[in-house]
Amino acid sequence: MSRTTVPPRRARTALITASALIAAAAGTAIVLDGPASAAAAGCTVDYKIQTSWDSGFTANVSVTNTGDAVSSWKLEWSFAGNQKVTQGWNSTITQTGAAVSAANAAWNGALATGASASFGFNASATGTNAVPTVFKLNGVTCNTPGGGDPTTPPPTDPPTTPPPAGSKVDNPYVGAGVYVNPEWSAKAAAEPGGTKVSNQPTGVWLDRIAAIEGVGNGMGLRDHLDEALRQAAGQPLVVQLVIYNLPGRDCSALASNGELGPTEIDRYKTEYIDPIAAILGDSKYASLRIVTTVEIDSLPNLVTNVTPRPTATPQCDVMKANGNYVKGVGYALNHLGAVSNVYNYVDAGHHGWLGWDDNFGATAQMFKQAATAEGSTVDKVHGFIVNTANYGATKENNFTINDNVAGRSVRESKWVDWNRYVDEQSFAQAFRQEAVRAGFPSGVGMLIDTSRNGWGGTARPAGPGAQTSVDTYVDGGRYDRRIHLGNWCNQAGAGLGERPKAAPAAGIDAYVWMKPPGESDGASKEIPNDQGKGFDRMCDPTYTGNPRNNNNLSGALANAPLSGDWFSAQFQELLKNAYPAL
Repeated sequence: MSRTTVPPRRARTALITASALIAAAAGTAIVLDGPASAAAAGCTVDYKIQTSWDSGFTANVSVTNTGDAVSSWKLEWSFAGNQKVTQGWNSTITQTGAAVSAANAAWNGALATGASASFGFNASATGTNAVPTVFKLNGVTCNTPGGGDPTTPPPTDPPTTPPPAGSKVDNPYVGAGVYVNPEWSAKAAAEPGGTKVSNQPTGVWLDRIAAIEGVGNGMGLRDHLDEALRQAAGQPLVVQLVIYNLPGRDCSALASNGELGPTEIDRYKTEYIDPIAAILGDSKYASLRIVTTVEIDSLPNLVTNVTPRPTATPQCDVMKANGNYVKGVGYALNHLGAVSNVYNYVDAGHHGWLGWDDNFGATAQMFKQAATAEGSTVDKVHGFIVNTANYGATKENNFTINDNVAGRSVRESKWVDWNRYVDEQSFAQAFRQEAVRAGFPSGVGMLIDTSRNGWGGTARPAGPGAQTSVDTYVDGGRYDRRIHLGNWCNQAGAGLGERPKAAPAAGIDAYVWMKPPGESDGASKEIPNDQGKGFDRMCDPTYTGNPRNNNNLSGALANAPLSGDWFSAQFQELLKNAYPAL
């Protein structure tokens, strides 16, 4: 079987950009976009300080184009005091001394004559915080209160055109910014070199009941949604949530076990899904595009890790017998999918898990069973996500599944091991077709988590391997440098992958960073905790393996904390080995 490709699912043109920018602690900004358009321009500007406190403030800025239509824009001004921008949204903000410029994001650059764009920022400030007096749009001085030509005052409330509340689009990522989680962003920015990526959007993991209200002093779901509204400033914004708290969670991996026991399906429904659905259904959040990735590493376990498979575990047999994975996913899809601006994406494992013949079709059928359980329908599944929290390369360019060396197919190599796919993109495109054959709507889309699958650095092959044997050919050319495809915990040598991007390939809604880089997959040794997380030997770098990784070393980094906790060494590894390089 050849690598499957699919015709374009829809017209996909826009690129996703981060909707916020976190500056370095010293106030140094990061330039992410190119220069603004050279078209002649004029403008009016409305600069409003929304809130202020002892050491800073939040400002919203609306700019209306009164000159020729432009395809991109850059607004410039200077502060009169010691203000320093620390975070921005809906634009790319840079600052040198007192001089500030805000350039359009990828989705709001076009401004016809009379059209407006809005953005905002947080800044530190002490002493006098005067409103800037002069603004320039693409080098042309604007008409603003106290600046430029004051004879034409700006409108008090420049017009904006937010999407209709509750309206659903074909691909939620096209034409939208994506929410930057300020908690993850702050941790990333505090790392050496972290400001290079701290503006990237990542998933918000609701991995226990307490996460809905916020764990400790952390942000809860409403806090994130309120912050998303602020980042959106009236423009389309995607918020990415990971729904992850099934009873008997992750029956084949102890490191990510959860708080609910195998039989606690009622608690899952009433204490977890129902409160989330109620919050998402608040009309206050109707303008947001809420992407839910539903129950990572759940349903595929019922295909691959149950009796009579050699990789079976007693825990997975229990979950298949009691049906609570299927019931839980169906309930989540039904109740979350009832909210008109929610887009459900079901986790579909990865090519190194489900790419074999006896797993591929059976998994699609299992998804159909769950999508029609507990009152749900397949129409409440907007798509599927692959490679979440995993390391499979997006595209292997140095070999394909169709290649032969010395009369042997690459499928016979130890690495591929008779899999039908060699990378995540070919797997995702083929799985989309399989899901449609199983009964899902023809318009379903796919997401690929690229947060940790770049595999750059000095170990990245520059070309195909030697053709002395099928193994030297594959091993010498593969980007994925894991010891075995079955290794999944805090992998040594991994790097950040493709940056988040909308519609990057046929059938793919977006590349996303659903797993926040720098968050551990699991502890290297047993650590007592109240989250239900166990010690999985696959997170121990000395572990020599099990049938699921063909008894190979785990390839894990040492000294890792509990899953979900910040792991600085992993973050630095990902920065160092990023591809594309930072």
